[in-house]
Amino acid sequence: MSYDFSADEVFEMAQQMERNGAEFYRKAAASAENEETRKFLLELADMEVEHEKTFAAMRRDLTAAEKAPTVFDPEGESAMYLRALVDTRVFFEKAIDLGSLREVLKAAIEAEKDSIVFYLGMKDTVPQDLGKHKLDAIIKEEMAHVRLLSRELVRHK
Repeated sequence: MSYDFSADEVFEMAQQMERNGAEFYRKAAASAENEETRKFLLELADMEVEHEKTFAAMRRDLTAAEKAPTVFDPEGESAMYLRALVDTRVFFEKAIDLGSLREVLKAAIEAEKDSIVFYLGMKDTVPQDLGKHKLDAIIKEEMAHVRLLSRELVRHK
């Protein structure tokens, strides 16, 4: 079965990915090897929370057409599919050493890159008239995450 997703549905996924990211960083902070690392990881969690708020605001600004469902789905199966996809694809439980900042940063960079690829793929499922152009803002946010995390990884070599 093929779905066209609205921008509203994609922003919903973006919000969930940011929530998953915040949870990941909080778990890593709880296992941090020192106070500086713990503080940095909690700052990353706070950034994810702020990005979730940004995506929520962008979602609120969508037009009625951009929020409209693209298929008849009375059981909400497309939303369940999207939630499952987001929860298992990006920031899913990985076997990493949460006590190692380098390992956390590498896993976070990988997750951010996965999210960019995910959003690029989602652009193909959102019709132009349903907010496809707004996905570029999400992609730019995730690219900024990769740059920040990469700089921090280089700093901790």
